[in-house]
Amino acid sequence: MYNKNKNKINLCRCARVNSCAPVLKYVKIIYMRMHKKSHLEERLANCGSILTTADLSQKNMKLAAMQRDLFSFACMFGNSNPVHLEVGCGKGGFVNKMALLHPEVNFVAVEKISNVMVEAVESALPLGLNNVHFLICAAEVLPRYIPEHSISRIYLNFSNPLPKLGYVRQRLTNPRFLQIYKSLLTEGGEIWQKTDDEAFFDYSLQCYGQEGFKISSVCRDLASHPFEGNVVTEHEARFMSQGKKIFRAVVQV
Repeated sequence: MYNKNKNKINLCRCARVNSCAPVLKYVKIIYMRMHKKSHLEERLANCGSILTTADLSQKNMKLAAMQRDLFSFACMFGNSNPVHLEVGCGKGGFVNKMALLHPEVNFVAVEKISNVMVEAVESALPLGLNNVHFLICAAEVLPRYIPEHSISRIYLNFSNPLPKLGYVRQRLTNPRFLQIYKSLLTEGGEIWQKTDDEAFFDYSLQCYGQEGFKISSVCRDLASHPFEGNVVTEHEARFMSQGKKIFRAVVQV
């Protein structure tokens, strides 16, 4: 509960995620309401050439995922190039840069919040990219649109760590999501993950191992160990400017 006369700030008690020794601490929660962007539906409709909006008529995620409206990437992109998938693309800075740098790769960028996605799509249109497509969709429903074993790489860039124990199943590296990714990835396909949250990173590594992924690369300080071709996201630039460590993992089916 918050008191609007106190700048919508409340002190609450929550558990830091650590399966061995949960530590209770007080954290400050700042409540922010995202206002719907003006003319949102019209703006999204104007981007229809590179945007698909998931059918939300079925509220049960499991049932929605069982339905099929599969993309034909050959028709969508007009070629048979490998397809990379970003889950949680935010405002699109990463995927648009990647699409510009790698015309030999096709990209699908997923974001479930249309209020955020509109900025990603509108920033892509002026670039004239023909190798990127956007999908407003929850990760649980990806099998409805993405054919099995059609993705060669998945990017998880600074996913919400959701530290409260009650939200474990919502983390994008929870086993239930990893099982979905495994069904979408080609043989030898990879997941590239970056995060600033060490507890979430360690949790993710544990889940990768449990689900049979091969952990091929682990970096606990990306600034000290950069890799060639790294595209810096908005979050990454901000966190690094604050002196925070960036954690990176590459895992393989």
